[in-house]
Amino acid sequence: MADLEHHSLTSLGKVGKSSGEIDGMQDPLIDGAGSSENYSVAAAILPHSTHQFLFPALGGLLYGYDIGSTSCAIISVESSSLSGTSWYDLSSVQIGLVTSGSLYGALIGSVLAFNIADFLGRRKELILAALLYLVGALVTAVAPNFIIMVIGRFVFGIGIGLAMHAAPMYIAETAPAQIRGRLISLKEFFIVLGMVVGYTVGSLLVDLVAGWRYMYGVSSPISIIMGIGMWWLPPSPRWLLLCAIQGKGNVQDLKEHAICCLCRLRGPAIGDSAPAQVDEILDELSSTQGTKEASLGEIFHGKCLKALIIGAGLVLFQQITGQPSVLYYAASIFEGAGFSGASNATRVSILLGLFKLIMTAMAVLVVDKVGRRPLLLGGVSGIVISLFLLGSYYIYLGDAPAVAVVALLLYVGCYQLSFGPIGWLMISEIFPLRMRGRGLSMAVLVNFGANAIVTFSFSPLKALLGAGVLFYGFGVIAVLSLLFIFFFIPETKGLTLEEIEAKLL
Repeated sequence: MADLEHHSLTSLGKVGKSSGEIDGMQDPLIDGAGSSENYSVAAAILPHSTHQFLFPALGGLLYGYDIGSTSCAIISVESSSLSGTSWYDLSSVQIGLVTSGSLYGALIGSVLAFNIADFLGRRKELILAALLYLVGALVTAVAPNFIIMVIGRFVFGIGIGLAMHAAPMYIAETAPAQIRGRLISLKEFFIVLGMVVGYTVGSLLVDLVAGWRYMYGVSSPISIIMGIGMWWLPPSPRWLLLCAIQGKGNVQDLKEHAICCLCRLRGPAIGDSAPAQVDEILDELSSTQGTKEASLGEIFHGKCLKALIIGAGLVLFQQITGQPSVLYYAASIFEGAGFSGASNATRVSILLGLFKLIMTAMAVLVVDKVGRRPLLLGGVSGIVISLFLLGSYYIYLGDAPAVAVVALLLYVGCYQLSFGPIGWLMISEIFPLRMRGRGLSMAVLVNFGANAIVTFSFSPLKALLGAGVLFYGFGVIAVLSLLFIFFFIPETKGLTLEEIEAKLL
């Protein structure tokens, strides 16, 4: 790995200094002076270094694929002529279990991550996630009855919960500060890419007998690649050194292991400096992290509480500003505007998926130049406008479908510039290392929990209030999220993980 760990390890300061200073001198890697290496996305994810980003990000790809493929799999499994089963006549509750089984599993996976994250480490947690992805996909694909199918969906979902917890941590802890935002945002890009692939594969297989089995089975080889790739990658040197200062092994052995991992990640370019860099990070961790394993109570005090408010608050607003609800109306909005073929929900999903992919790519390109706060403030402002436009359309402007189309595209585009990638980015970098595993697991639990609440409350609220009032309500929540971002969310652009803890928490 040519460029991913060198900066984050060498930029740690000595005891009592910020991580941008070493004994009163500026670290040249932070200021850009004295280093001949220029960090870029291409340098971080191409040829020699593709594997370090790619394999963790495959967890996001599989998550997105599950979302996309399930929308088509439901059509297939309910069809009397195409399901290939004798139990195709499913009730609405059973359909809900198939659709949301992975979401329930993800909630359980988030809870499990709280206890196993620092025990297993980021790498082994991702290997376990890949194994659960594989087992879940195969069990679902060959399920002889409804109960086994739901169990498969649930197991797959546990894999989602673990992968969405460990992947951003692994990438954050091995990425240089200059491009950390881009790399973690690329994970969101992979989620959206997975959705587009899922919609596309589903549309190609939906007319086959038992096509739903093939849809779910397609994710198996990807999970195998993810598992083998993560088995081959080394552990995060930061996690190894955290284990060293917490007494979870022989300090000297863990130091030597961290040096080997760092040399493997950096390649020949690191030269003989790896031991000095490991000693430096050990000094920094010993002074800032403490020597004991973090307890549950510590999450709700001091720096950890502030980080939890920032991380959990951001992913909560990410969900309760109504993204699933807006997309629910996509097909009817396009059809009302006269677009041919818009009545086909799958075509609309592919169209919107491609648009989301483009907007996410834009966020990836600018997040480390523009910063997190500007993208959040600008994007959520657009979300506010779009939600009030949608509310107005359903109450006052029913004869102007173009307004709804503009509002829909504005919402999707602004979401992918802001909440989509930045939410995952912020929760991966805001927690102190000693609490990162448990803190991030709580944030992921809030994310999936809020997703479940919004998903299941949408239909009753729509029946009670009407679409227009509901979108106005989401607009008010979006205004509150804008205030939350303005007053609580710090700017982390260009800062190492240690600087974020020292300066912003």
